[in-house]
Amino acid sequence: MINADKLDWDKVDGLMPAIVQDCHSGRVLMLGYMNREALEKTQQTGQVTFFSRTKNRLWTKGESSGHVLQLRDISTDCDNDTILAQVEPIGPTCHLGNVSCFNEQQLPSLSFLAELEQVLAARKGADPASSYTASLYAKGTKRIAQKVGEEGVETALAATVHDHDELVNESADLLYHLTVLLQQEGLSLSDVIGKLHERHQK
Repeated sequence: MINADKLDWDKVDGLMPAIVQDCHSGRVLMLGYMNREALEKTQQTGQVTFFSRTKNRLWTKGESSGHVLQLRDISTDCDNDTILAQVEPIGPTCHLGNVSCFNEQQLPSLSFLAELEQVLAARKGADPASSYTASLYAKGTKRIAQKVGEEGVETALAATVHDHDELVNESADLLYHLTVLLQQEGLSLSDVIGKLHERHQK
């Protein structure tokens, strides 16, 4: 939570730039502006609200489209004159139907894992005939875990013979099946990364 009294409102003439970032992928979704009231409403409701300069009023993103931005974290920069809102977007953020208003941005390759995880999560409970992923979920933890074991062995074998193309292919299969297994067990890649971060701090 941000204490509005600590922000430098005078420096920005009462309208604070607010960068909105996907909390999973790190993708920058949009830039808006918040006054005190918009910031307070955002923090009270958990849905990102801006001050619309064109409408001259508070505007909650998605109030007409339903494509709201669910707030997950909010912070300020070192000068207290810019806000960073980390969100879980419900639907596309851009009014053109794109995921982001900055749709052409080059993302770090690792951020694709977060996008892939969301796709895989959405297929949980789907008709098993609709996709390979849905069929894996339908077979349950034991079968998914078996696939992780198989792909782990195949990844190791590819490495031992120095077959780099096969090593990349098998590593991709391993990451995919591991992500499905974590989702099946109600976990995520973030849980794994959190554990790695915890170990790194020791």
